[in-house]
Amino acid sequence: MQDSHRTLFTSPAEFVDSDHPSIIAEAKLLTSGISDPLEQARILYDAVRDGIRYDPYGDYLNPGTYRASAVLEAGTGYCVGKAALYAAFCRVVGIPARVGLADVRNHLATPRLLAAVGTDVFAYHGYTEVYLGETWLKASPTFNETLCDRLGVAPLPFDGKADALLQSFDSQGRTFMAYLADHGAYFDVPVKFLIREMSRLYPKLCIPGGMRGSMEKEAMH
Repeated sequence: MQDSHRTLFTSPAEFVDSDHPSIIAEAKLLTSGISDPLEQARILYDAVRDGIRYDPYGDYLNPGTYRASAVLEAGTGYCVGKAALYAAFCRVVGIPARVGLADVRNHLATPRLLAAVGTDVFAYHGYTEVYLGETWLKASPTFNETLCDRLGVAPLPFDGKADALLQSFDSQGRTFMAYLADHGAYFDVPVKFLIREMSRLYPKLCIPGGMRGSMEKEAMH
């Protein structure tokens, strides 16, 4: 990798805000005493995968949904926010990282989520690309371990040596996730584009305050 590219993909951005004090402190705490980039990448991946609960009912109209530091503070996030957080953690410790987007088909989505999305095709799924061993590797820290247990699918591991993309099958051999299109990887999350596209594609999902808040209000009445 050219020095200029390494500098670029280890630099902070607006949403991959690796210069935020909480991001810096957490990344350094998690990797304290560890200098091997592969081991650092594995530890940080596990921390984002299992330490941040996956929530697809957040506020897609709120830029904070896509910002690494906001996801860390909330302790929850959806795929793009979690990908941004993992990229930010990696940049703190000097591992070049960027955010990728892909369209996926989720064969085992819950009825509630399918009703909100209107399809089993989820556009602009977020993943992270990290530069290890002289190559870019894809890693998707989306689904936390407890959620995987409920869905009947093994948690997705990342060993820092090969891509870790969402699981194709569940524990019973049923089709789980399928990648349909890759939209490439970016220095920062293209938030204005995502808000516009998510609103266009999934109007039921993209409501002010998010569906989670709407469902909680309904439960109170």
